[in-house]
Amino acid sequence: MWKVYLDLKVYAAALANCRDPLQRDQVYLVQAEDAFTAKDFRRAASFYAKINFALSFEEITLKFISIGEQDALRTFLLRKLDSFAKDDKCQITMISTWATELYLDKINRLLLEDDAMSDNSSSEFQSIIAEFRAFLSDCKDVLDEATTMKLLESYGRVDELVFFAGLKEQHEIVVHHYIQLGEAKKALRVLQRPNVPNELQYKFAPDLIMLDAYETVESWMTTKDLNPRKLIPAMMRYSSEPHAKNETHEVIKYLEYCVHRLQNEDPGVHNLVLSLYAKQEDESTLLRFLQCKFGKGQPNGPEFFYDPKYALRLCLKERRMRACVHIYSMMSMHEEAVALALQVDPELAMAEADKVEDDEDLRKKLWLMVAKHVIEQEKGTKRENIRKAIAFLKETDGLLKIEDILPFFPDFALIDDFKEAICSSLEDYNEQIEKLKQEMNDATHGADNIRNDISALAQRYAVIKRDEECGVCRRKILNAADDYRMARVYTSVGSMAPFYVFPCGHSFHAHCLIAHVTRCTTEAQAEYILDLHKQLTLLGNEPRKESLADEESITSMAPGDKIRSQLDDAIASECPFCGELMIREISLPFILLEETDEIESWEIKPLNLGAQKSFSLTV
Repeated sequence: MWKVYLDLKVYAAALANCRDPLQRDQVYLVQAEDAFTAKDFRRAASFYAKINFALSFEEITLKFISIGEQDALRTFLLRKLDSFAKDDKCQITMISTWATELYLDKINRLLLEDDAMSDNSSSEFQSIIAEFRAFLSDCKDVLDEATTMKLLESYGRVDELVFFAGLKEQHEIVVHHYIQLGEAKKALRVLQRPNVPNELQYKFAPDLIMLDAYETVESWMTTKDLNPRKLIPAMMRYSSEPHAKNETHEVIKYLEYCVHRLQNEDPGVHNLVLSLYAKQEDESTLLRFLQCKFGKGQPNGPEFFYDPKYALRLCLKERRMRACVHIYSMMSMHEEAVALALQVDPELAMAEADKVEDDEDLRKKLWLMVAKHVIEQEKGTKRENIRKAIAFLKETDGLLKIEDILPFFPDFALIDDFKEAICSSLEDYNEQIEKLKQEMNDATHGADNIRNDISALAQRYAVIKRDEECGVCRRKILNAADDYRMARVYTSVGSMAPFYVFPCGHSFHAHCLIAHVTRCTTEAQAEYILDLHKQLTLLGNEPRKESLADEESITSMAPGDKIRSQLDDAIASECPFCGELMIREISLPFILLEETDEIESWEIKPLNLGAQKSFSLTV
């Protein structure tokens, strides 16, 4: 049935009745031959592209090549691309490359047909260009990159080459093209794309900043994760060019943004901005930069990140003397700072001399340098110079005296001119002498009072009642010594045991006080007290000096007296009931862990309910 419809040239009905691809190929072949005979080559190319078995690809292409129909051949190739499966990568790439060359040939033929179309205003030309770019966009993944670029370059289609490079993310080619055309803004827009690496920014920075410094710096300031150090070559190239006085220095603007906003700490960046400031006529900006403490607030961090030696060398070269003075002072080279400041402004030298506060000798030396300069530079009469020198002394707040500056005056200067200053200085010295005398009298009086207190202390005594009890054992203080074995290591008073009496009124047997203090003090202190007590026990009954006798140095005592003195200091420096020892006892428990009997006596034992009798109450 399809054959009948085909003979009748009812192609739609014939295709509808076809049962296999071979039959459909026969219908497409007849349609293509009819269109080819009618010289409707593009329509014929569309039908030829649908044939899979009746004719080979080569036979069809040769038909169009033999008659020179490049447009129809291009149409055939484009339609054929749509029929290929995705797995036919090799065929797709070859046919796409062939179609690319046919597009380029068509564009060149249009350009050669009429020279008047050199402005690319022809609608057909614009149409084929748009079609070609759409083709490149669709086939960018199947076209071989190197081959396609060589084709575009060989045909001189630079715009399409840049377009295809952009499709293939060959940003370097695109940026280079725009730079050659002087289109800095377009190049920067490409570099600002998210997928463009920052390395391209660094590579093209020297060219871009020379083309359009303002737009380039604005682009740098909006780009994230840009390392200013890698842009230094570009910035130095721009800075080496002459600029108008009122022109905004774009590099300085960017460096200030990095230093102040981004808080960049790279020494190279800080050194560069410092060098640019040094070259400006106005020194105030340089001074403000030097005075900024960029590292302030960082633990163990520097106050600045530039190299001070480089800064000093640069400022000396550019004759920025005030900046040099500041750097000298910052490096603690105060003498050099004052010497240089005297060449610029004596007021600046005075301010530098006043900065030294922790070294009085150095501060005086610096002020003497200033004084010598001031006196030697005065050009007025001798009397006027002396008045100015005297006025200068008042500015030193008493640091310099008239005798310090006298050597700076000529030998033949009359002393009458210094009469007032010398008299004033002598009066000051007299006041100081009187003050020293008063201090000496006060010291002598204080020493006398101390000696009197020592003498009075030697006469102090305490009255103990007959029934006074020991604060620890609660026995009477005045017990016989037979009950205490410790009596042999202390000086006995009659038959009484040794004891301690404190000004607060508390009394303790010596044995009880040692036991109490060792129990309540720290472990180390307790061991120290017990060791002293052991040494004292071993020494036996050596004679002991009276406690109320005048105190002597420990070095003049006998060995036993030294140990007794150390033991007294350890246990009797303060009353254990009124001093710090009692305060520390607040944190101790009432019952110690070793007092097991006392702990058991406080335990609450359960009652035996079974043994209890119950009584009923009647109401």
